[in-house]
Amino acid sequence: MRGDGDGWVVGSDGARRWGKHGAAGLLLRAPGAGGGSVVLLQHRAHWSHQGGTWALPGGARDSHETEVTAAIREAGEEAGIEPDRIRVRAAVTTAGGVSGWTYTTVVADADTELETIANGESLDLKWVPESEVAGFPLHTGLAASWPTLEARPLRLIVDTANVVGARPNGWWRDRVGATRALAQELATALPRTVALKTGGFCWLTSLEFVLEGRAGEIADLPAGRVHRAAASGDDEIVRLCEESAHAETVVHAVATADRGLRSRLPGHVQTLSPSEVLSWLDEADDARPGSDLSASG
Repeated sequence: MRGDGDGWVVGSDGARRWGKHGAAGLLLRAPGAGGGSVVLLQHRAHWSHQGGTWALPGGARDSHETEVTAAIREAGEEAGIEPDRIRVRAAVTTAGGVSGWTYTTVVADADTELETIANGESLDLKWVPESEVAGFPLHTGLAASWPTLEARPLRLIVDTANVVGARPNGWWRDRVGATRALAQELATALPRTVALKTGGFCWLTSLEFVLEGRAGEIADLPAGRVHRAAASGDDEIVRLCEESAHAETVVHAVATADRGLRSRLPGHVQTLSPSEVLSWLDEADDARPGSDLSASG
């Protein structure tokens, strides 16, 4: 029943938390200026809990809802966000109580800064550059979880031959064509929020493709920069990663399943498997609004 989650839960620690079945909010990210990202923040009405602070659109989850469904519904009610304009990337448990109460942050992307419509729970709604969010007077819940939710820029180098070869689609008959097709498909999946296996999030706007052999004849590819390996593609990838050792403001990663290459990468470089990257092309069903993503903490 709609609204059966409204109400306070009092834990054995005496703390009151809103939402009889827990609560959820939507962290909606969109492309910003200069390749950066912006996040939708809600200026909470003065009569609400911690009124006057800035937070994410969200609220109590009803008994029949998943965390994802509840967050999207609340964003529609409080900010006028249309479900079919967003793509869910992750659902993360960002707060909990001794009573079993949880708050789930649903992370999603939009293609652009969507128009918003505030209801009575909002003084204002604003798209804020991600780098400026921490400077706002945030609701204590968001302030506590923001370090784990903030998306850092991601530089992703693609071991192109390895990722192309991960799909049994006849790539061996036309490696150049398969390489172009992969880049074109990945271009449609950008920009996007990327959840890292080690925890945390990144913002990805373009790719770097390392080409070797006949694929090195390709002059350019959509959605990225081309690096032509003089000899070994692995050697070129290692060289590029070693050059980035002191660029601490950016997360560096390589997309490859090659264990030998992975063992050679500098310690600051993370890895994504080809299946992780290729899943971006098949996520329409899994990431559709209202899908039942499992929350993880």
